[in-house]
Amino acid sequence: MALENVFLCSSSAFITLQTFQLSSLLGWLYICFVVTYVLGWLKLRPIADAMVFASPLSWFNIFLYFTILLSKITYAQSSSGYGAISGSGTSTSFLPQFTVPAAADVGPNVLPNIYDPQAVNPQSVCPGYTASNVIRTEYGLNATLTLAGTACNVYGTDIETLNLTVEYQSADRLSVKIVPAVIDASNTSQYILPDRLIREPTVDADANTTSLLNDLSFQWSNEPTFSFSVYRVSTGDMLFSTAGTQLVFENQFIEFASPLPEDYNFNIYGSHPFYLDTRYYEVDSSTGNLTLVTNNETNATGDYISYSHGVYLRNSHGQEILLRPTNITWRTIGGSIDLYFFPGPSQPEVTMAYQSGAIGLPAMQQYWAFGFHQCRWGYENWSVTEGVVNNYEKFQIPLETIWNDIDYMHFYRDFENDPIRFNYSVGQQFLASLHASGRHYVPIVDSALYVPNPANASDAYAPFAMGNATGSFMSNPDGSLYIGQVWPGYTAFPDWIGGGAGEWWINEFMSWHANLSFDGAWIDMSEVSSFCIGSCGSGNLSLNPVLTPGFASGGEPGDMIY
Repeated sequence: MALENVFLCSSSAFITLQTFQLSSLLGWLYICFVVTYVLGWLKLRPIADAMVFASPLSWFNIFLYFTILLSKITYAQSSSGYGAISGSGTSTSFLPQFTVPAAADVGPNVLPNIYDPQAVNPQSVCPGYTASNVIRTEYGLNATLTLAGTACNVYGTDIETLNLTVEYQSADRLSVKIVPAVIDASNTSQYILPDRLIREPTVDADANTTSLLNDLSFQWSNEPTFSFSVYRVSTGDMLFSTAGTQLVFENQFIEFASPLPEDYNFNIYGSHPFYLDTRYYEVDSSTGNLTLVTNNETNATGDYISYSHGVYLRNSHGQEILLRPTNITWRTIGGSIDLYFFPGPSQPEVTMAYQSGAIGLPAMQQYWAFGFHQCRWGYENWSVTEGVVNNYEKFQIPLETIWNDIDYMHFYRDFENDPIRFNYSVGQQFLASLHASGRHYVPIVDSALYVPNPANASDAYAPFAMGNATGSFMSNPDGSLYIGQVWPGYTAFPDWIGGGAGEWWINEFMSWHANLSFDGAWIDMSEVSSFCIGSCGSGNLSLNPVLTPGFASGGEPGDMIY
């Protein structure tokens, strides 16, 4: 009898937990059944001469236990089995699922050349450039830059001829742009950053009058090779200069540098893509001359003044900005030299000119985005997600937004909810209640789209088909699809610069939002997050959906370590 009581308590607790995970309604129905049985309201005859358990509830719990176990096994097979996957999430055949080996994510051991004592210093071997054909324009000048010697080709191929464009675009902005002289359809995306992606400042409409008030002066020299400097007219201070260094411009490497004041650490703010340089001067009371302050030692009775200026490099390629002991060095692996200088002279004026005249004002965020948000991996269904929200209410903890990780997805595929655990009808009921309480919902969306198995016609995936038809995905140099690996298996990645990715992406969100009224999206897993090196899925799509080492399919975390 004692053994049966222990079994009844433990099995009832287990079944209660499992039924609530499946559905709140099932959980409450089971609790009602147990309560009515315990109170004697439900008359069931004990099993006579039973060898182990006499209570009908014990045998009913055994039946429910094996039913739940069988359903989990069946669901695991349909989730992880490679087969004909239908829109309802069922499978018609099963084969062992291929797991991508961990070695697929092991690339060459690359040592950054700034840490490599054997790396070539381009400043010591590259020839620099010589300026010619200098032509004054209405707002500045144009010139041609030509290699001043034998190409060094140290980290790429030297560009033989460059174009220099200098523009006083407004009273508070000077533009210096250096690009290859020959740019056509074959290399435009390598060197020119489109205005539609990152705003490109141009000459202001009233620049013919306001540019005359600009406190900056551009000067250039060919001694010993081309260099340029930017001065503050009102003080004669040199703010920026490439003199004494070589301009290096290769197809995969650009380098230029400018000196910084002595002990600059206390007056440089930021480095990429913009830095603010605030310099402090002691004013001579008798002559008015300014002396640059290079340390923190000041005279309590002295008279001091500060001047600020800003420098912005408009370049989205991989790059590093090195704050070296005596200079700041820019190194990029592509793009162009697209510099903008802001004279200030105060910090607020520099910031205003940078925002309003160059990059644009920051987008206003929804007020609710600044509240408390809750998210984690492991919310198994809508009931669990709702339970988290209810617990915040129970303990009177303010909660603005609840998030879901990839648990909600159907086989970890974007824009599709799991039809059982996160179906749309239950989700809309939950979100209606959530929104009625003034709260919000944010699901994760990976910018990695599952590529269907071409050998399995029923493995169709409409979001990929639409994106592929509109040329929305990144490609290899030979034009084939670039296929990496993320949670759903081998995946393609949106090409945000070319093709129709933008419109396709918006349309997919709109279609999904019609089924689930989410309030925002957590974007994750772009191409740099691929679990393998290069286009590892090319030629392997017949293995899809593949598994990630340490991560099971179908909503189970496998042996992941948290």
